[in-house]
Amino acid sequence: MTTISHWIDGATRTASGDATQPVHNPATGEVIAQLELGTVADVDVAVASAAAAFATWSQFSLSKRSTVLFRFRELLVANTHELALLVSREHGKVVSDAKGEIGRGLEVVEFACGLAQLLKGEYSEQAATGIDVFSVREPLGVVAGITPFNFPVMVPLWMAPMAIACGNAFILKPSERDPSAALFLADLWKQAGLPDGVFSVVQGDKTVVDALLHHPDVAAVSFVGSTPIARYIHATASARGKRVQALGGAKNHGVVLADADLDDAVDHLTAAAFGAAGERCMSLSVAVVEDSVADILVAKLAAKARAVKVTAGDQDGADMGPVITAAAKERIEGLIASAEAEGATVVVDGRGISVPGYEGGFFVGPTIVDHVNAEHTVYVEEVFGPVLDIVRVRDLAEAIEVINANPYGNGTAIFTASGEAARTFRRSVKVGMVGVNVPIPVPVAWHSFGGWKDSLFGESHVYGPDGVRFYTRGKVTTQRWPHREAERTAASFHFSADSQK
Repeated sequence: MTTISHWIDGATRTASGDATQPVHNPATGEVIAQLELGTVADVDVAVASAAAAFATWSQFSLSKRSTVLFRFRELLVANTHELALLVSREHGKVVSDAKGEIGRGLEVVEFACGLAQLLKGEYSEQAATGIDVFSVREPLGVVAGITPFNFPVMVPLWMAPMAIACGNAFILKPSERDPSAALFLADLWKQAGLPDGVFSVVQGDKTVVDALLHHPDVAAVSFVGSTPIARYIHATASARGKRVQALGGAKNHGVVLADADLDDAVDHLTAAAFGAAGERCMSLSVAVVEDSVADILVAKLAAKARAVKVTAGDQDGADMGPVITAAAKERIEGLIASAEAEGATVVVDGRGISVPGYEGGFFVGPTIVDHVNAEHTVYVEEVFGPVLDIVRVRDLAEAIEVINANPYGNGTAIFTASGEAARTFRRSVKVGMVGVNVPIPVPVAWHSFGGWKDSLFGESHVYGPDGVRFYTRGKVTTQRWPHREAERTAASFHFSADSQK
């Protein structure tokens, strides 16, 4: 059986401890590998290697850094299919969806290739007589990324290329559920010519996370995952003086107004709710529908949901694969049962689905729950599975109230033919990312990704301009070069702008 280990100082490295954890194929339920769990000692070795590499890498010219990034980009393109198969095998998502994930991560790599433009400072000549002032942005040092199971390629690519292009050394702690993609990326970085130690992978659980959060030589931590863990990481790392960007959970609403193209809305809601088995922080898990068209919309959604092909992600024609673990399946089915018990209507029930040839897999079928309200457990909790709640409202104003009352503020969307309604919605919702007739409004790489409220802890969003600011710090220099001895003036003992004019 395959053993999955760390990547430190440019090579695979066996863990210093004996603890392991099984890695499953979610489509079959079989154990396909054993993951070596890291220790505090492993983190110490990785940080020491990264710190040494930073001393050299940070002095590389921007041109040389960009050359490595361009090579990495080409290798990522060339290996997309193989990497997507690996993701599908350990995560369960459909291969085409895995390729889409890689493509969105590739956008950030391409943005990072041109980072020299964004690292340019500002210069003010003759700010005062004989005095020039200029600013630069410098890398932080060793930075860490802690990433979730649902996007084992895309989320690391939101972080590492930005950090590395800015001149930092990056340590990745991937999810224990699908750890192999991280090692695949590490090998591509090495092939691209990245110096050993600039990109490292330490596998593990909370022990590794805490070691990174407490290590004095880790300057910043990036995280994507659940809200309770995001809150913990932000509090723990911030208390130790580290920079933190911690993205938490979501409960994303898709509003459907009566004037919307209902067939178009149904197509997009179905894909956004059930794609990747609903295991996306940007999934539309709640459809907020105007009463006047709710019955029609629910009937159309039910027909679409029943037509979704559920099977292993590497099978031809697959629309949706399994969820990540048996425990996730049990939890999702429990939430569906709670909705039924609390008075909601299960219109399409994905519990107990059996996929021929994959009877041991962790499958939950597409599920639609109608007449949901804010008190239902299935609405309160982040399901992170293929479950679409239907909340009925009188009008746009009530829809906005429903969204703004929710503690999460990650993403939302509206389906409408009215520009006025769309503008009102966009300006009124307390959510970080908004789509207008776009179901999953993940920003392109030259903007930044991040939510509001309980979906983000810390000020910084990921990638884009926010990513540049997060992985660098500003330095301002005020300089004066007197030409001759006669031009020297006496230094002032008081703080005054006049002394520099």
